[in-house]
Amino acid sequence: MALTIYGIAASRAVRPLWAAKELGLVFEHVHTAYLGGGARTPDMLALNPNGHIPVLVDARPEGDVVVWESMACALYLARVHGTPDGQSIAPASAAEDADALRWSFWAVTELEKDALTVLMHLLAMPPDQRKPELAAAAEKRLAGPLQVLEQHLVAQRAKGWGHIAAERFTVADVCVASVVGWCKPAKTLLAQFPVVGDWLDRCMSRPAQQALRVLARTGQ
Repeated sequence: MALTIYGIAASRAVRPLWAAKELGLVFEHVHTAYLGGGARTPDMLALNPNGHIPVLVDARPEGDVVVWESMACALYLARVHGTPDGQSIAPASAAEDADALRWSFWAVTELEKDALTVLMHLLAMPPDQRKPELAAAAEKRLAGPLQVLEQHLVAQRAKGWGHIAAERFTVADVCVASVVGWCKPAKTLLAQFPVVGDWLDRCMSRPAQQALRVLARTGQ
């Protein structure tokens, strides 16, 4: 069997790349940028007709399995290639699997749009193209869902657990941290949620994430 992930680390493709590295999987990373039409070549459109990255291709004995949508890719890797032993990032119980699903979907629906606005207009875009008023409005909207996450993590701490779905780091943390991390330029906003900030720092300090940040800086 062979596993291939198309995308670049400085994109939503970081989610399956991070999951794959945490799982210790052997995979081919095919540099495919979202700018310049890289995701809209005939070959890529045959894999994902939406013309987006990431795309994951899992060559299996029964035939290739193609997965797109970044959260789906990360969750697939944990479920299909992880070991549910209570040690890896793979869910080890129905409760952990449910948490991985609901918090990943929550991150997309409640956080992602505004978190990306904050990232782009406070950091990623050229200064002359940034619109601080858009970032400020997004920060106000983010306060509600970040409070929800803060409350959840406080409850987890009360059980002696330091992560979203369990005591250990799981794919739920991969998916949610990959979105919350876009809020880091909004320092005043994150300062209101110290438990979220501590959790995020621990997620982002993991060796797999650090390696991907190096890749992102090099455009890979």
